[in-house]
Amino acid sequence: MKILNKVAMVSAGLMMAALGAAPAAAEPNPILYLSGTEFYTANGQNFIRYRYGVLNSAAYPAAMFAAAPQLPPCGSNANSARSWVDFFDSRGRRLYGFCALGNPNDLNQIWFALPEGQIPPSYVYIEINDRQTNTKYRSNLADTVM
Repeated sequence: MKILNKVAMVSAGLMMAALGAAPAAAEPNPILYLSGTEFYTANGQNFIRYRYGVLNSAAYPAAMFAAAPQLPPCGSNANSARSWVDFFDSRGRRLYGFCALGNPNDLNQIWFALPEGQIPPSYVYIEINDRQTNTKYRSNLADTVM
């Protein structure tokens, strides 16, 4: 009798999964890669911008980057995105962040900058912080040189 109950429970679980009643799988961790660098000048100071992309950006739902006025603002931006993206060096020091990416494809246009002549960290990573679900997705360590 116990075996039949277990079979029935497994069968019910499989049917629920087939009908879409199973919980959704968590989003994957981002796969970060360096796409290039560029020199630029701002306020008379020279900088190097380190540009990155996320190889699996299409795996994230658009809802994660929708405006979220019900969540705390990003500075004076009351319509900042549900998910924020932060760059960190390999020791966990925050370098830069984005709080208003509008869709998953924007993950392919992220960057951080350092003054020209400053040695960059050897590796960086990002965290996507889904503020609605209180979930963080941490990427791999990515190079800062091509």
